[in-house]
Amino acid sequence: MDIIDFSDEPLESSQRRLADLPDRVVEGDPQHQTELHFRSPDGALIAGTWTSTPGKWHAFTDRDEFCHIISGRCALISSDGKRREFVAGQSFLIPNGFRGYWEIIETTTKHFVIREH
Repeated sequence: MDIIDFSDEPLESSQRRLADLPDRVVEGDPQHQTELHFRSPDGALIAGTWTSTPGKWHAFTDRDEFCHIISGRCALISSDGKRREFVAGQSFLIPNGFRGYWEIIETTTKHFVIREH
């Protein structure tokens, strides 16, 4: 297996309007673009680059996600109201079991690694 270089062509690219997923969006009309650079043989681990326009939505669950912000400004807001903002150059891990919201304040691009449960 070769090293995965995120500057190489992605395995696949996709775009979606998050409002197309029922009951997910809380504010705005966020649009997502994803470039997938790696998928494990069992599909449980993926890695790539993701961009979102501003908006707020219920965070996806049943996964661990490592993020490194490339550009923009975003926040994660836990269900108990704790808010953490992140900007370019910052990294963080959203552990399986997190309940809350993503809020994209300025169009944000991140590298991510997700392990599905």
